[in-house]
Amino acid sequence: MRALKKPAADVPCGRVLKGHSFSCAAEVLYFCSLERASARERVASIAAKAVVCSILLLALVAETLAQTQPTPWNQLKFPPLPPFEPQQPTRVQLANGMVIFLQPDHELPLISATARIRGGEISEPPAKTGLVALYGEVWRTGGTKTKTGDQMDDFLETRAAKIETGDGSDSTTISLNCLKGDFDAVFDMYLDLLRNPEFRDDKLELAKQQMYTGIARRNDEVGSIVGRESAILAFGKDNPYAREEEFTTVFAVKRDDLVNWHEQYVYPNNIIFGISGDFDPKAMEAKLRLTFESWAKGPEAKTPDVKFTSAKPGYYFVQKTDINQSTIAMLDLGIRRDNPDYFAVSVMNEIFNNVRAAKGLAYSVGGGVGTSFSHPGMTDIRMQTKSGSTVAGIQALYEEIDNLHTKDPDATELQRAKDQILNSFVFRFDTPGKVLAEKMTYEFYHYPLDFLERYRSEIEKVTAQQVTQVARKYLQKDKLAVLVVGNDSEFDKPLGSLGAVSNVDIAIPPPPKELMGPGGPGDQN
Repeated sequence: MRALKKPAADVPCGRVLKGHSFSCAAEVLYFCSLERASARERVASIAAKAVVCSILLLALVAETLAQTQPTPWNQLKFPPLPPFEPQQPTRVQLANGMVIFLQPDHELPLISATARIRGGEISEPPAKTGLVALYGEVWRTGGTKTKTGDQMDDFLETRAAKIETGDGSDSTTISLNCLKGDFDAVFDMYLDLLRNPEFRDDKLELAKQQMYTGIARRNDEVGSIVGRESAILAFGKDNPYAREEEFTTVFAVKRDDLVNWHEQYVYPNNIIFGISGDFDPKAMEAKLRLTFESWAKGPEAKTPDVKFTSAKPGYYFVQKTDINQSTIAMLDLGIRRDNPDYFAVSVMNEIFNNVRAAKGLAYSVGGGVGTSFSHPGMTDIRMQTKSGSTVAGIQALYEEIDNLHTKDPDATELQRAKDQILNSFVFRFDTPGKVLAEKMTYEFYHYPLDFLERYRSEIEKVTAQQVTQVARKYLQKDKLAVLVVGNDSEFDKPLGSLGAVSNVDIAIPPPPKELMGPGGPGDQN
């Protein structure tokens, strides 16, 4: 047998056949046929394996997709919320009556503090409505006896710090926010402003000019009109929660009024002071005791006796011809938050805002029975709709109220309302600072300090029957004053087709003659 040293160039298999010896060309051809058959088998085997793998892969993908298909929202299951156990601030009461809350929070190197002082807008003389708003502005901008407000700005801006003052219906506030390392310097300035404000005349005049501008423009926006007139209808025209600044009442306020207000109310026994941030609580308590304990008591702030006289049920109309939509507000007195029905009312309001349909007539619709800490809130069911569906919109809101009266919410509606309240509740109090602010509010209004912790459990206890009961008790169509702001020439039906209509005059009383000069608020040129 001869060895084939190399294959001929025309060997049919076209391969270099190493390690084989052939006696003739027939052997070569036979070997090549075997090679071809073996190659076909290998290709077939590989193809078969590929098919099997593809099938298995497709099956795996199908199974994975089946497992990852989104679950319908109404079939989602959630674990129960964990116990609500917020970090509690430390309460300290000084001998002079000041109450201090300390709430450490070491997440960031910041410190913030607020003093809430009893006495606010409901206590100002009606003839000087706007006094407390001016006080809250000029207290800060007017500076102290040793530094102007502008000099304070320069000092604070270089430290990225803030000292601010403000006003409210029953209190005023002074607050600070700064880096931990700047606290001593910023706190010294804060104390100077707290005890020694100057209320400079030029800043008072600037604040009054800004208020005059607001009065002159208050009918430009529908929202401003609705908010103002709603309070008058729900609380009463002469009620201090509904009073509005006028040119004459603002003009009547003088610097001495601001000074006298400060001297009447800013005493430690009228102050609740809260501080949160990156500090050692024992050291901070010692510092605050040293700062405030020697401050002598002053006269107690008296809460005025406020009368609420809601408008008679009916329809109240404000003509505004430059708009093509109507705003509807159904109004009545609400309740206080210490009312035993408060929790059921909260759930009822949530259900109303979930199920409201109003037959697709509304751009926006919502509201419910209002609640406040110190006085009845404002029941306010509000809708915005195009002018051509105004009367139909009112009727649709009435139907929604009827639905709340006639059938209990089902289990799904009730649970969804509770979940929405409690889930938002978690985010409302997700930091120590937010918890501190809420506890200060309870202290201010003499509510139990555990009201926050009780809230969740009381909401969870509300039944469907209780929801229906409070709807019937506090949402009664025949007691509602219905305010409509719109263009009645475009209404679908006359508003009078629903009942007697009272036109509301929103004309702005003119300024006093002293303000009627060129450039003043009375100058119409």
